[in-house]
Amino acid sequence: MNFFTREFLLDHSQSILDFYNPRVIDKTGGYFQNYYDDGQLFQANFRQLVSSTRIVVNYASAAIIYNNEDYLAMAKHGLDYVEKVHWQQEKQAYAWTLVDHQGDDMTQQAYGYAFVLLAYAAAKKAGLIESDEALLRTYDLLEQRFWQADFGLYADEISAEGTLSDYRGQNANMHLCEAMIAAFEATQNKQFLTRAQTIAGNIVLRQAELTDGLVWEHYTTEFQPDWDYNKDDPKNLYRPWGFQPGHQTEWSKLLLMLNRHAPEAWLVDSARSLFDRAYKAAWDEQYGGLIYGFDPQGNSCDDDKYFWVQAESFAAAAMLYQVTNDPKYLEQYNALWQYSWDHMVDHEHGAWFRVLKRNNSKYSNEKSAAGAKCDYHTLGACFEVLRVLVSTNANDASA
Repeated sequence: MNFFTREFLLDHSQSILDFYNPRVIDKTGGYFQNYYDDGQLFQANFRQLVSSTRIVVNYASAAIIYNNEDYLAMAKHGLDYVEKVHWQQEKQAYAWTLVDHQGDDMTQQAYGYAFVLLAYAAAKKAGLIESDEALLRTYDLLEQRFWQADFGLYADEISAEGTLSDYRGQNANMHLCEAMIAAFEATQNKQFLTRAQTIAGNIVLRQAELTDGLVWEHYTTEFQPDWDYNKDDPKNLYRPWGFQPGHQTEWSKLLLMLNRHAPEAWLVDSARSLFDRAYKAAWDEQYGGLIYGFDPQGNSCDDDKYFWVQAESFAAAAMLYQVTNDPKYLEQYNALWQYSWDHMVDHEHGAWFRVLKRNNSKYSNEKSAAGAKCDYHTLGACFEVLRVLVSTNANDASA
C-alpha cells in the first residue's frame, strides 16, 4: 500500500465520508453526532458545538476537494444549524450542548468559538458565504470575551452566569491559531494571520520555554505552568494531564502552515523539534502507534492509542518531509499510516475507531461521539497531505 499518493488519500477520504453520508443529516436540524461502529445511532437528540462545527468543516472542505455540490448543501445544512440553533440570539451566546435542539450547557468555551471561526473559514473557501462579516464578528466576540492582551493569548471558559474561569490552557489557543490561519486563507485579511503568529510565538516559544521546550497543557491565570491540574485525570477528554504527543505534532503542523504564508527559520526548527521529541517519547515499539500522554520525566502516563494523535502526526510528518526533504519523516509517515491501517481504520464499516487500548484492543463499540470524534482530524489530515502532494508535484514540474 502506497500511503503517500493522491489516489490513496482521495479514496480513503471518500471511504470516511461514505460512513457518514447516508446517516449524518438530521432533517429536523443539524447533524447526528453519536454512532456505533456499524453506523447505528445512539443519543440521537444530543449535539455539541465542536462536532456541529467540525462536520461543517468536513463537508465544506470535501465539497472543494471532490467538486461535489451535495457536500456543499450538507455543509450549508450544518452551518444554518450553528447560526440558528447553537447561537442563542436572546443570550448572544453559543449553546455548548443541545438536547432536542434546545440549549443545554450554556458555558462559553473559547475552544468552541475556534471551531465556529474555522467553520466560517471553510464555508468562505467553499463559496457558501461571500462576505467576511461572519468571520470578523467571531473574531470580535473572541476579542471581547476571551483575549488576554497582557499575555497575547486567550482565556478558556465563561460560565453561563458570565464569570471568567481561572483556568488557562494551550488547547483552545492551538485551535484558535488553526482557525486564524484558515480565516486568513479564506479572506486574505492579515489581521487573522498576525493573530495566528502571535498565538504560535507565545505558546511555542515563550510558554514552551517554561517547560523544557515542549508544550504543556495547563496554566494559571498568569500563564505559569500548572503542573498539578488534572494530575489524577490523565484521560480527561479536553484537559488531560501530561505532555500530549498529539499536540506537539499538531503544533508542528500549524507552524509549517504559518511557514507557508510567512516563512521564518524558527517555525521549521520548532516544528522539527516538537515532532522529533514527541515521536521519540511516544512511539510504541511493541504495539505500534503513538501513545496519548507522557509525564515530565518522559514516562507514559496514558498509553491508549487515539485516532487523532496518529492522524495529526502523519500530516505533520508529510509536511516536515516536504520542507526538509529528510527521508526519516517519510518513513515515520508510512509507519504511522501502516499502524493506522492495521488497527485504527474500520475496514468493515468505514471511518476510524476513536480510541484503543495500548495492545490495540477496543474499549467499546462507540465509533464517534458528540464533542469527541466526527473524523474531522482524519479527513483534515488527509486533505493536508493532498495539499503537500499538489505542492510537491508542482515544484517537481517547475524544477
